[in-house]
Amino acid sequence: MDETALIRAAQRGNLDAFNELVLTYQHRIYNLAYRILGDPAAAEDATQETFIAAYRKIGSFRGGSFVSWLLRIVANRCYDELRRQKRRPTTSWEAFGEIDEEANPALINGGESPEERAERAELARFLQAAISTLPPDQRVVLVLSDVEGLSYAEIAETVRVPVGTVKSRLARARARLRDLLQERGELLPRAYRLENED
Repeated sequence: MDETALIRAAQRGNLDAFNELVLTYQHRIYNLAYRILGDPAAAEDATQETFIAAYRKIGSFRGGSFVSWLLRIVANRCYDELRRQKRRPTTSWEAFGEIDEEANPALINGGESPEERAERAELARFLQAAISTLPPDQRVVLVLSDVEGLSYAEIAETVRVPVGTVKSRLARARARLRDLLQERGELLPRAYRLENED
């Protein structure tokens, strides 16, 4: 069945059809939640809540982009979670650093040296931490644009703001990340460093 047929079947109460939609989009929804929230457990909760809300509201879906509709739901869940965290700040154990005890060096792709892998992992951690410092409205548009690859129009539809607002939020978010990266230029691979750096 194509997506439209699955949606119609789900609107008629077909749980199997809805589950097919979940399987199609669960990774994309989780990835967005994780990039916004920066915490795997919170991202899992937001993903689950998104699909529960989508199942309850699928009768109100009137067409258009189904994935944009789901992204709007998860973005709102993430906004709610960020507001809750601001009211009740906590520190998770993951914030103290991750230990990957199951990593087997023999399974690592030989195309990347251990040093390069470590540098890439450090840069990824830094970028996620930097994204987490952005205000929620900037964080959401940055992730939708630069991670999910949505167009300005799709982002505007998802977060329900004008395209101009999307552009200005995105510009501010990118400028902030650029400033943070310039402060920690040593994290960038040599190919991306400015000429006078080293």
